[in-house]
Amino acid sequence: MKKIILLFCVIIGAAAFLVAAEQKENPRTSKGTSKATATIEHKILGPSDLTWGDGPPGLPAGAKMAVLTGDPGKKGPFTIRLQVPDGYKVAAHMHPTAENITVISGTFHLGMGDKFDEAALKEMPVGGFHAIPKRVHH
Repeated sequence: MKKIILLFCVIIGAAAFLVAAEQKENPRTSKGTSKATATIEHKILGPSDLTWGDGPPGLPAGAKMAVLTGDPGKKGPFTIRLQVPDGYKVAAHMHPTAENITVISGTFHLGMGDKFDEAALKEMPVGGFHAIPKRVHH
């Protein structure tokens, strides 16, 4: 379960950086320095520096989240870590922005498509990475 949480954190962080890069590349939304990149601060955090709270409202109960950078409630890049209990399941969904997932601990099982299909899940071990483009159901 810890593996799944860590994977979600990495995914959310990657999505935030992709949003910032997309805004920077789009001349209609970028005027010199992007507001999205301006929210990133220089930080060094150790595991004991993280403040854990309840997971986002769209996830089933049991998830815990720590915000590393940015603000997930606002437009712009952000990075989070997610912890979930063993056996945690999330219904098929998609995001309006790209998302990156990195497994920090445990094993994460990821499925693609608009329906949850346990038989089609792909195992992602520690160190595994998956990039999901915006609006792709998973």
